Amino acid sequence: MMYPILYISISVVIAYLLGSIPTAYLAGKLFMKIDIREHGSGNVGATNALRVLGNKMGIIVLLIDILKGALAVYIAKIFLESQWQIILASFFAIVGHIYTCFLGFKGGKGVATAAGVCFILIPVNLAFALFVFSIVLILSKYVSLSSISAALVLLTLQGMRLCLVTGHFYNHELANFIFVLIIVVFVIVKHIPNIKRLINGNENKISLKKKVT
Repeated sequence: MMYPILYISISVVIAYLLGSIPTAYLAGKLFMKIDIREHGSGNVGATNALRVLGNKMGIIVLLIDILKGALAVYIAKIFLESQWQIILASFFAIVGHIYTCFLGFKGGKGVATAAGVCFILIPVNLAFALFVFSIVLILSKYVSLSSISAALVLLTLQGMRLCLVTGHFYNHELANFIFVLIIVVFVIVKHIPNIKRLINGNENKISLKKKVT
């Protein structure tokens, strides 16, 4: 009985530490000699990295944040067999990104890292959600609105998938659905300030221009 708990604990710790790597902060410090928390929205995520550090650096930050989530799932699959356990461990990569231990437990909003986790767990549904994200972003230029829209689409698709499966696959998909539901709640809660700005009409639109030199 000790070994499963040990493996779960190891996977959780690894996932959390991976997620906690403050990519945007490190990129700002190493390449631009700035603290990204003092610029733009002050958020330590890929969106603010795009705004503050520029197009190329922002995309690199985005990809690494996605990779953190994907790698956490891959490592969890090495140690664990149960889908519930894999999801539990992988979830802590997102927790780490949002509450990084390296920056006083204040990090990003977890969207990119969550996408990395979903890339391994539910790639087809993620592809549809990313399509919606892209369309909303192109039309509105609001990353926050695009993220919320994609999260809701992902939840809807996973709910539909859950309704269509039976037997062993039902338990597997139920675990995925609960995971997506929790992610959507996290995304919406972390975007409450953005939602208020959207309603008031003063939310910042994305700009790919480099603002800090």
